[in-house]
Amino acid sequence: MSKSNLAVKLFNKWSFEDIEVRDFTLENYINLRPIIVPSSCGRHEHKRFWKSNISIVERLLNRLLAPGFIGSKIRGHKSSYNSGKKNKLIKCIKTAFTLIEHITRENPIQVLVDAICNTAPREETTRIAMGGISYASAVDIAPQRRVDLALKYLVQAVGARSHGNLHNFEENLAQELALASKNSQESRAVKRKDEIERIAVSAR
Repeated sequence: MSKSNLAVKLFNKWSFEDIEVRDFTLENYINLRPIIVPSSCGRHEHKRFWKSNISIVERLLNRLLAPGFIGSKIRGHKSSYNSGKKNKLIKCIKTAFTLIEHITRENPIQVLVDAICNTAPREETTRIAMGGISYASAVDIAPQRRVDLALKYLVQAVGARSHGNLHNFEENLAQELALASKNSQESRAVKRKDEIERIAVSAR
């Protein structure tokens, strides 16, 4: 059996080889360890910063499992919450990645990584209080938090896109990731990132 046949692929379809993280500051925080099914059974729970040791596909999956936003758009969901629906969500992500491959003709893992790099804000504002006076000040964002915020904005964008939309969840997820990977202004996540950075520039 050839070496290529022995390679671990996501859902036995998509290879993790030759995936490029185009933002070098995020290389250590976007985990591209080859896995077949994005489920580690919570081995990173209660261990500080271990989330960066979890596959980036699973981190997207776990973020989608958070309460709110998109549960009602997934087939079989009768709640607005996704808790306990991990198996269904894994199937949805597999379908969405298949759609991404047809839309972009690229490896969907590379599309996801590009989307995270394009939606990770570099600067934000924080509130500083001094002598009874508080004001906003611009601060740089740590790389790990940049990845966290990128995943948050992507999931929120998929949720916003799903409400009042005739397309199903898989199509909305595929469309948002494809647009974000191209840094398109049609992506809600990219717009949100630009808004955060614009506010930070005005607070310098």
